[in-house]
Amino acid sequence: MGNSSGFRLSIKGNVFRLLSNGKEYAKIPDRTLDVVVVGAAKHVSRTFYLKQFDEDSDPTAPDCTSADGEVPDKRSAKPQAARCADCPQNAKGSGQGDSRACRFSQALAVVLANDIGGNVLKLQVPAASIFGKGEGQSVPLREYVTQLAQIPVNIDTVVTKISFDLDSASPKLFWAPVRYLSEAEYAQAQTQGKSEAAKRAVE
Repeated sequence: MGNSSGFRLSIKGNVFRLLSNGKEYAKIPDRTLDVVVVGAAKHVSRTFYLKQFDEDSDPTAPDCTSADGEVPDKRSAKPQAARCADCPQNAKGSGQGDSRACRFSQALAVVLANDIGGNVLKLQVPAASIFGKGEGQSVPLREYVTQLAQIPVNIDTVVTKISFDLDSASPKLFWAPVRYLSEAEYAQAQTQGKSEAAKRAVE
């Protein structure tokens, strides 16, 4: 389909789904997927919706969003506070149960490990897949990156296996290394990481 903007890897319903400009064009039946991370947003972002999430409704823009996790973006239609740290939607219990109504996430640019030269996909990683503690190779993203740094290697030098936490009702990913990239694969991954598609994916 060519390497252009608008390609995403969705984890809706605990299924890996490939989307192009919001339209799903493929489902991946496997519970794990090998990818190469070629880019990442500098900050963990925040999004808040006034209406409760409805899986069957059409996607809409958040009422309040923050790219840097510090202050609402100017494009936010209904900013909830001047600073995220002071926002009532960031308080524990403002969402369902003990959760926060304002959700953390981080945008990654990834390519499929079996098609490194193919489409760059935006993967919006939810908070439960970023933070917390794991065990063995079942770890969240931040712990995985820390483990790689202790070797030390960068995340864009390895094939990463992402897998669903089968005990979680909502989509939650674990991260684990598979193997190092070959020199040719690494060169491809570096080119993809510098592409406009990768830059758009992590904006």
